[in-house]
This record gives sequence, C-alpha cells and structure tokens, in this order.
Amino acid sequence: MKIILLGAPVPSGPTLLEKHDVASDGSLSTDALAASSASETPEVAADRFAAIDIGSNSVRIVIAQAEAGGYRVLDEERENTRLASSLAETGALSQEAVESSITALKSFVTIARGYAVREVRAIATSAVRDASNGPDFCRRVSEEVGIEVVVISAHQEGRLSFLSVARAFDVSDKPVAVADIGGGSTEIVLATEGIVEAVLTTRLGAVRVAERCGLAGMCDGPRLEAAETFIDQELRRGAKKPPLVPAMLYGAGGTFTAMASMLAAREKSGEEASVRGYRANRADVRHLTADLAKLTLEERGKVAGLNPRRADIIVAGLLVIDRIMRHLKVNVVQVHTGGVRDGLLLTMIEAASAGGRPIAPDEREAAVERFAERCGVDLPHAKQVAWIARRLLAQLAVPLGLNETDTPLISAAAILANVGYLINFDQHHKHSYQLIRNSDLPGFERDELRLVANIARYHRGARPKQKHKPFAALSDEDQDRVAKLAAILRVALALDRTHQQQVQDLRVGVTENRVEITVRTSGDAEMDLWAARRKVDLFERVSGRRVYFAAVGE
Repeated sequence: MKIILLGAPVPSGPTLLEKHDVASDGSLSTDALAASSASETPEVAADRFAAIDIGSNSVRIVIAQAEAGGYRVLDEERENTRLASSLAETGALSQEAVESSITALKSFVTIARGYAVREVRAIATSAVRDASNGPDFCRRVSEEVGIEVVVISAHQEGRLSFLSVARAFDVSDKPVAVADIGGGSTEIVLATEGIVEAVLTTRLGAVRVAERCGLAGMCDGPRLEAAETFIDQELRRGAKKPPLVPAMLYGAGGTFTAMASMLAAREKSGEEASVRGYRANRADVRHLTADLAKLTLEERGKVAGLNPRRADIIVAGLLVIDRIMRHLKVNVVQVHTGGVRDGLLLTMIEAASAGGRPIAPDEREAAVERFAERCGVDLPHAKQVAWIARRLLAQLAVPLGLNETDTPLISAAAILANVGYLINFDQHHKHSYQLIRNSDLPGFERDELRLVANIARYHRGARPKQKHKPFAALSDEDQDRVAKLAAILRVALALDRTHQQQVQDLRVGVTENRVEITVRTSGDAEMDLWAARRKVDLFERVSGRRVYFAAVGE
C-alpha cells in the first residue's frame, strides 16, 4: 500500500545538502535548500539519503539507500543530548545541550559525507520549536555545521510518524491511532482505512512530564495519581473527544521500544526477540509502570531491557502510554521501531523519484478521484456534481464576483464533499473537512487545500460563520470565495440528488434580482429540482437574488 502525505515533489539535484523551507504552519515545503556544493562531494550517490532528527531527548541520523518499495539502512547513529532538559524551567535550551547537539551534528554530517549521500535533511521537533533560543540554535547549526534545520510543526511530526507506520503495517482495513511520544510532545494521529482523519498534538513528552510531575526517581501512589490527572487534563485539552475509536494503537518513539524491550525481557524466553511489532495490552503497561515507580533511579537503570539513559523519564513515558490508551478506549498497543526519521526518508525518496516535475492538471484530478474512491465515494455521482458545479461557476463567476481560476477548487470540493462518510454519516461534512485538510493531495498548495476543505465542509448544514475557527482563520477575501463556491456546490449536489446523472446541460440567466437556472434532462428530474429548490438559501444569501429553476427534456 502506498500512502503519500507530502503531496508536492521536492526538486532534486546533485548537492550533498539540500534545503527546504518551512511554511508558517510548520509544514515541510518543497523548495530546494543547498547547504553545500556538489564540488565538496565529487562522487555523489544518487540513491543515498540521510535524515537527521533533532529531538527533545536525542539527536539521530539514519543513512539509507533507496530500493524498490522503500530503502535499506546503511548506517545510523544517535546521541542523547537532552535538548528539552531545562526547557520547562527556563523556557530555553541549555548551553550544554546546545553544544553537545552541535558536536553530534558535525559528526553526523561527516558520516553522511563519507557515504556520499545526494541529500541531507535535518528536522527539529518540540524542544527547538518551543525554546526561546530555538532560532539561535538553528542559526548556529547553519553557520557551524553547514546544514539548515527545518523546525517542523507538531502536526507535521505526527504525519511523518503515521507515514512510517503505514509503510510497516497494514492500516488500510480498520480505524487506527498512531502515537509518537517524544521528549517534549506527543502527537496522536487518527486514521480510517489508511486515510488520516485527525492529527492531535499535546505537550506530553516524556522529558517534559517527568520534570513537571517529579517522576525521575522513586514515585509513591499520590505522585503517580497526580501525574495521571495532569496527563488526562492535557489529553482532554489537546485531543478532546476523538472522532473514532481505534481498533489498534501503534506506538512510535523510544518510550514504546523501551516498554517492549522490558516486557520481552520479563518473558525470559531465552531468545533475543525484536521489539518491532511487539504487542502489549493496557494491563501490561500499568503493571510495568507500577513496578518501575517503586525503584530508585539507580535500580531502574539496571532493569533488563531498559537503557540506563532513559531511566529517569521512563515512568513518565509509560504513564503517557497508559493514559492515551484510556483516552482512546483502546486496549492493545503495537510497537513500531520507525518514526519521524523513517517518514522523512520516505518523503525524500518519493520526492527524488518525482524528479521535481510539476504535477499536471490531469494528474491532480486523477489524485482527487483516487482519494475519493478510497473513501468510498460514489464516483459517478461525484463527477456529475463536479461537472454541474463547473458549469454553474462558468456562468455565475462574473455576477458573483468570482474568478474561473477557482474551477479546480470547486471541482475538487465537489468530488470530495462526501468523503466524510468514511468516518460516519452524522456530521460527515465536518469529517470531510478534516480528511481533505489532512490529505496533502498532490498539485494543491496548502492554502488551496484549505479552501477546498472549507468549501466541502459547507456543502450542507449551517452556513459559514465566524464562530467556526477554520473559516474565521481565512482572510476576508477567502471567506467570501468559500461562501460563494459552497453556495454553488450545494445547488450542484442537489441537482443530482437521485444519483442518476439526469442533468445533461444547464443554462443560467442572471438579472439584478433573480437567477434563472434552466436544466436539460434525460428523464424525470423532478426530484433533483425539488432538492435544488430546497438548497438555495445560502446561494440567495450570498448573491442577493432569488433563484428559480426550470426543466426541459431532450
């Protein structure tokens, strides 16, 4: 199964290091970022890549060679630099952590140069994202190491983890959750049939929770209960009420692999089993947490399967796992040994294989239709609605003050209006918004996709309102576009209410105070016209005109 989360291709080239900018929302963009010239590495390997993850607990590099269907790891290295260690107290990265991270990054770049990789990308997550001196850290890395650090959003962090999980496990046939516990934050991705419904972000990193709740050493019952209360509050704030109940929780990050290693060691099977794919139930997690909480830090460091460098944050991390499982009402967690770095490598390889070629309009349309089909959309109906919407826009653009360049937007919104049925019928228009926003469809800029999602969201139900945060976040101009295009989409959907594609053509006449829509039909379209007459309220509001329908047969 191929799941692509970053839609547009990244231009590739012969440089050792490439830069890609970061957008205002923290997502990865696709501008090439040259941080070193090809002359420094005369024999660049076109199929080798390096991904660096500057996390809150550690800094890591993975060097890989692209192969059919993925890649093969050539080398990897990590250093525990604890960038988030003083963040809760001071709001800044400590000087010691900064220096050790820069030293590690210099070594990593030397390793990457030895492998003659075609591209290195470095991303930073929660600690650098939240620190007051995060920009200074990135500037020093650029000047002293020679690579540009992209500080990704928590949202993007979760999506990269999901991409990694989707490559390793079959998530195409059930609702799932993916949790990535880092040092400073935890991201939770909810998906159905391989399609992302929501990315929930929390400030529940293992380092942050350990410091905030005093869980580094031995913990008594009241302290654990207070920590659980704190985590639950943060989950309610960041994750709120989940839109679905997952059948499985997949866990990425060091806390999950440490948990699996300790549980596997307890089994005493005599075999050194891989933790990849290890499954544990919530009772296992709670028992392990309770046992470790009774130990001193020194005793914890000697527990089989636990790296001593993680001993001071493991109880906090396990508590986060337990409370996530409770919050999501899921009883089984399966461990994934990949994560953000794996997701980043996959996007790098995918982008390189695209060769920087822009997405053609027909490819964009095909991608929209494939996405709709995966969501179970009635595609003939959706394509009919898109055709009607395009015809209406072409004739109404001037009277309504719209531009026909918005045709791809309303066409995509028409095709995708009902993808929310994948989650459930109730409130499906809201689910459609989330699915479209999280789709990263190729060929659409971020702002375009946001407009498509808003247009689809208002294909039914309430009219656009300022109290709706996604709509309120748009500019005044874009709010006007969304309202008018959504009004047209409502009429288009109604004109194929029967899903029988009976409307063959239509003509629109506009006067100062009325709009007359005459449809040519292939049969009895009275039900479609009846539905259309009931769906003109938003259209009449935004156009300032009454709407009338008439039908003529072939």
